[in-house]
Amino acid sequence: MKNSKIFAAFTLALLAGCLSAAAPVARAQMSGSAPIVVKKKVQKPVWLKAQFIHADNHTLMVREQANQMNVHTFTYADKAQKKMSKILDEGGYQTGDSIKVLWMAGGSEALDIKGKPSKAI
Repeated sequence: MKNSKIFAAFTLALLAGCLSAAAPVARAQMSGSAPIVVKKKVQKPVWLKAQFIHADNHTLMVREQANQMNVHTFTYADKAQKKMSKILDEGGYQTGDSIKVLWMAGGSEALDIKGKPSKAI
């Protein structure tokens, strides 16, 4: 009984090995023509309309006006860093102020900031 089980297992293993060896090899489909080149579009910065939440010398937190559930945290580019430092020295934005942030969609760096700060309370 044991010999027949061993023989059956050996036969199955041998059969599986023969079938896998007979399988065709996958090759790329090259027809001799030149490959298709896809040009990548240059991404342009976009303005994000947002409500101010919080800012300090290193980061800015805003909530999108179009979708109130989206909150973004940005670091500053050099131009925006200087501008934001000046705004913070004068009292800064207040929570809920409407501002616009120039950024590369999908990134986390504020390239420029527009918006008038409201009077401090």
